[in-house]
Amino acid sequence: MFTIDTMSRVPVYEQIVQQAEVLLLSGKLRAGDPMPSVRSLAADLGVNPNTIQKAYGELDHLGMTTSVPGRGSFIREDAMDQLIAFLNENRLPEFKNMLRGMLIAGASVDEALEYVRGLLVDIQKEMNE
Repeated sequence: MFTIDTMSRVPVYEQIVQQAEVLLLSGKLRAGDPMPSVRSLAADLGVNPNTIQKAYGELDHLGMTTSVPGRGSFIREDAMDQLIAFLNENRLPEFKNMLRGMLIAGASVDEALEYVRGLLVDIQKEMNE
């Protein structure tokens, strides 16, 4: 379910959070689904359990999961709504700034759209792997 790119500059806990977001948006994670236990995921990925705990803390903070003492973490019923609200509030402005930068740098609207189309194709391929 989760994989780590050890050559990435993105911290491991952020990779886990990003992958959880993609899994939720793609429907591979659904409301009520359990997250892997901290220990088992840490062992599977070969990382410190504190790293997994940090990722799970971030997922809780984003409103995607809820922790049940003694039982683990689960995807919240409103996780999709919480994630979409977070993305609209935090990531959409970054995306708009990226597109604005492309236009300022001289790219045409068609070139910017082609770039976004290519990104979407890449994302779709990743989701199908």
